[in-house]
Amino acid sequence: MANTTRRDFLRIPTEKASFIGAATAPREIATETATDTSSNYSPTGNLKVWVTDEQRRVSAAPPLEWTEARTAPNRDSILLAPEKKYQEILGFGGAFSGASCYMFNQLSPAARSELFHTLFDPSEMSLNVCRTCIGSADSAAAIYSYDDGDVDPDLNRFSIERDREYILPMLRQARGVNPDLFLFASPWSPPGWMKSNGSMLGGCMRHTYMPSYADYFLKFLRAYESAGVPIQAVTVQNEVDTDEEGTMPACAWPQDYEADFVILHLGPLFERSGVATKIWIIDHNYNLWGRAMGELETPDLRKFTNAVAWHGYEGKPEWINRVQNAFPDVEMYWAEGGPDYTAPGYQREWANWGKAFTSILRNCCRSITVWNLATNEHGRPYVGTGASGVGGAMLIDSTTKKITYSGMFWALGHFSRFVKRSARRIDSQSEAEGLYHCAFQNPDGSLVIVVTNPGIERKCQLQLADKVADVNLPANSVMTLQSAPLQRG
Repeated sequence: MANTTRRDFLRIPTEKASFIGAATAPREIATETATDTSSNYSPTGNLKVWVTDEQRRVSAAPPLEWTEARTAPNRDSILLAPEKKYQEILGFGGAFSGASCYMFNQLSPAARSELFHTLFDPSEMSLNVCRTCIGSADSAAAIYSYDDGDVDPDLNRFSIERDREYILPMLRQARGVNPDLFLFASPWSPPGWMKSNGSMLGGCMRHTYMPSYADYFLKFLRAYESAGVPIQAVTVQNEVDTDEEGTMPACAWPQDYEADFVILHLGPLFERSGVATKIWIIDHNYNLWGRAMGELETPDLRKFTNAVAWHGYEGKPEWINRVQNAFPDVEMYWAEGGPDYTAPGYQREWANWGKAFTSILRNCCRSITVWNLATNEHGRPYVGTGASGVGGAMLIDSTTKKITYSGMFWALGHFSRFVKRSARRIDSQSEAEGLYHCAFQNPDGSLVIVVTNPGIERKCQLQLADKVADVNLPANSVMTLQSAPLQRG
């Protein structure tokens, strides 16, 4: 799977035990650092229910009652332990790639306003952790940086003017709908003159221009803030260890280059300039867990960064635990992954994505940000030469402007609509085979449980302290259950 790409990602979750990781284990032993409050909880009221299946899309279903437990838990029980808490949740979202912003801009103002209300309003999809690009990515209408041309170490040509046409307006509109939108930004390539091959396509970063590149980041952040779009975090490089064979904007960064850039240039510059924007490293696949540990062990690196961004194209999400166990206070974020828009199941793969998201969250990640929020029906705009296009959470028909939502979109909604910022993941255990579950406690004390059933119709039972709730799970479904705020016993 060395050449795994975005287009292969949808197939990964269906491979037996290759992607779901700890979520498939009959007797899961959580390996992340947990907080035990040593206090009992008991549920009150009914459980509200929302379902996605063959007939429904994140639709309300009849509520369920908590009743007294009269028998011992069985194999289909999901045991909830709110007193055992794991990572704090930042949120969920998608990427405002150039392609996504281009397609959003094609909608009429009324249609776009309605769509953005659905996507970002806290009462709707509530997407609140999104990504944008520093210059162009592969999913873009054109290839450009903010300083194209001959060598310009003083960045005299620096300009974000191209982003003013439709990228910045879309970001401002989204934040207008959800003021709590957390934005992180990633470059696919530095300006070509900073690289070994003189091009934004492929190549490797040159050490000589690292001081200029740190200034480039600072200029980007200040220009975006002046344009009304402050950025809360940056990654050094999208997919640090590949040049994509020169088929798209990309840049290889050896491990010591990324560490040197953060320690010697970007981190100190942010510190001197009073920049509060966070720095995330790696921004690539689970199989780079060893590289992540090597960088985090580098003297002085953690003065400037305390977070790793992960992609889901290669390896297993449980490998994140190798890093988390060695560095318990380092934060983990899931920064990219998306569906194959040409796959026959594009619109119906909610269960595959439900179990994928469950595994990501059960393995330390504090957020999930999928790739393109939107492309056209051909996975475009796209400037890479290695594919005809790359899909997104939704497709917007370039002629009719009809929107087609992916199964991934609906699965994401089962988390983003109900799991609030600063929620904590709590312990949930089961011996049920083929059932995938994840539970959270919101800041208001309410409990959220997401259960994915990719198989035939079946039953399970939630158990919390001495109370149980019987749950009927439709075939090929994702279900969210929400309780009232818990009471301490």
